[in-house]
Amino acid sequence: MNVLIGVDELATRLESGSPPVVLDVRWALGDPRGHDHYVAGHVPGAVYVDLETELAGPPSPKDGRHPLPPIENLQAAARRWGVRDDSSVVAYDDVGATSAARAWWLLRWAGVADVRLLDGGLGAWRAIGYPTERGVVRPVAGDVTLRPGGMPVIDADQAADLARSGALLDARAAERYRGETEPVDPVAGHIPGAMSAPTTENLDRHGRFLARESLRERFTELGVDRTAPVGVYCGSGVTAAHEVAALAIVGIDAALYPGSWSQWCNDPARPVATGP
Repeated sequence: MNVLIGVDELATRLESGSPPVVLDVRWALGDPRGHDHYVAGHVPGAVYVDLETELAGPPSPKDGRHPLPPIENLQAAARRWGVRDDSSVVAYDDVGATSAARAWWLLRWAGVADVRLLDGGLGAWRAIGYPTERGVVRPVAGDVTLRPGGMPVIDADQAADLARSGALLDARAAERYRGETEPVDPVAGHIPGAMSAPTTENLDRHGRFLARESLRERFTELGVDRTAPVGVYCGSGVTAAHEVAALAIVGIDAALYPGSWSQWCNDPARPVATGP
């Protein structure tokens, strides 16, 4: 699976006769001004994607803060973005792809074959000196047909089983995993048996993914390899997609738990662990 694209390759492909659809997924927890940031400057031709309304269904304690959107809603959104059945897609943000990975994962899950993450995001694009543009891009509508099932998904029961019989990774910050703080959800802690594997540790100081061998060493130290099934969760299934992408870079298929901690901790029947 080709997960990443560099800024030079993207610049070249944007000048070609068949440029990719570029998605600007400017979102960060606690920052509701993603669209404003997009309007102020984005990769030329990029379409803004609203993570809250286009990459997630309605939140609820039962389903979590960012449940998977109904496939028909995602298809309508993808067509608004200009995605066609033969399109290649590039998604980016300015937070190390931790938001853009949600678009990458969802489109791969929905059957789009060629979806990449811009390594380093908007910061890397600007650092090279490539131009940005202001305003809003409104592309010609696409005709893509989406079908779920292209990426593995697990529910709460399967996550609990993986924590016992495979490898379940918690992609949140380590202090949230340990239960020392919980800024968003009503209960602090983690799924018993899960291993702490913060998504931020997949990145270097420039917000680019670590080299493949460094990522492989990281996951090997966590005991993750191809011999046992792997699942990933986070707070609400957003940054967990970034961990799935990092695992895919080294050739490890991992299932996403979309409800993640925001679903798990709202069920009083589910056990909660704290500490390292």
